[in-house]
Amino acid sequence: MSSPNLHPMLNTAVKAARAAGAIINRAALDVEAVRISQKQVNDFVTEVDHASEDAIIETLLTAYPSHGIWAEESGKTHGVKDADNVWIIDPLDGTTNFIHGFPVYCVSIALAVRGKVEQAVIYDPSRNDLFTATKGRGAYMNERRLRVSKRIDLRQCLISTGFPFRPGDNFNNYLRMMSDVMTRTAGLRRPGAAALDLAYVAAGFTDGFFETGLSPWDVAAGSLLVQEAGGLIGNFTGESDFLEQKECVAGNPKIYGQLVGILSKYSKFASAGDKAIVRQQAVDYAARETKPLGIGDAAAASATDAATDATTDDTRAHRDAES
Repeated sequence: MSSPNLHPMLNTAVKAARAAGAIINRAALDVEAVRISQKQVNDFVTEVDHASEDAIIETLLTAYPSHGIWAEESGKTHGVKDADNVWIIDPLDGTTNFIHGFPVYCVSIALAVRGKVEQAVIYDPSRNDLFTATKGRGAYMNERRLRVSKRIDLRQCLISTGFPFRPGDNFNNYLRMMSDVMTRTAGLRRPGAAALDLAYVAAGFTDGFFETGLSPWDVAAGSLLVQEAGGLIGNFTGESDFLEQKECVAGNPKIYGQLVGILSKYSKFASAGDKAIVRQQAVDYAARETKPLGIGDAAAASATDAATDATTDDTRAHRDAES
């Protein structure tokens, strides 16, 4: 059912998301019967992803045949090439969760106008939660206005993330990132659907989010939700042009700034000095892993870690002072 309060294009996106959600919910009743294939190791696609995507594209192009499409499974093969209006679609974000019957997944649809996201829908079919946003008109969950959380002390915050799972992912680097964040927060969560993670930041359910390896369809809709709810989103160095950079951090303004301070040295765009610190930490970590530690060695390792942390903090403080 359309709402007279929504932008017409957003109404169409909601209709498309609900059609996809109906397909997903029907399949969830007998998930073991769903046909599954692998795009690459640990990266799954199902017949439900394809059926959901087909339903979304049909709904959108029926209403707006002159628009472009950029979808996870079919890429840019549908719609008008080089259109100013492009729909960015993830038909089932959290496919691995879905095929295991773990009810954390969603449909994500965004409309980018000349490269800027202006409409966003994230639909959680298992809970019937609908998140919507239009640029300049705020973000909503089931018609309730959303605001990011008001927490300013990172030690009191709940942060969501995603773990690396693809061949070639730098697992050790991610472990160090998670360690840096976990030791400074009230908790770290890995729900498994980045679009829904961003919707939860917008709703204030979590205070921040970070992840690497994400594609535009994972974050496009969620980025507008976060911004329209009063939050910030960007890459690990705090730059707002992050959509295709495969690194993302989001949160309320205070927590976003603190997360950028922690994560910036892990960014592909980090300064040479920060990258050198990360490389040295990796060398020290590898050395400790391959050498059995005695009591004295363990104490020395702890001291080294503390000194490295202090050096990192001093480097960051010096950089902040210069800026």
